[in-house]
Amino acid sequence: MGDSRIPSPGAELISVRIADQAYAIDIMAVREIRGWTAATPLPHAPPHVLGMMNLRGAILPVIDLGARLGLGPATPGPSSVVVVAQIGDAQVGLVVDAVSDILQVTEGLIQAAPDVGSADSNAFVAGVMTIDTGIVSLLALDNVLPANMPAMAA
Repeated sequence: MGDSRIPSPGAELISVRIADQAYAIDIMAVREIRGWTAATPLPHAPPHVLGMMNLRGAILPVIDLGARLGLGPATPGPSSVVVVAQIGDAQVGLVVDAVSDILQVTEGLIQAAPDVGSADSNAFVAGVMTIDTGIVSLLALDNVLPANMPAMAA
């Protein structure tokens, strides 16, 4: 499997829930997990950008990960969290419904995502895994932010 977005065996992933779907994020990209607090809106932001948050003096964009993946807008609840992730040079808050588990990558665990004829699907999903509770999609975080989105600074 030559995809550079696939973590090596032994790596750890954080499993998150968005609606009824499970997704995994490479733990090396996660900086922290915070409880849900409403973001400050940004005028004229795309629908998947909920706004911005202050993280110890750094202003981060807050992305509704479900909306960005085409799953519809989130309705944050008591178990919702903001996963602060490093994507390229930017730190970003990703709103998910819950953090579920830590998964250990083993040889052969991650398979290629099925080709569904959608470039967007292939851009966001680096691979899929079958675990006891079902199928988990490994997210390619490098495509969550548009390439032209500038990093926000304090």
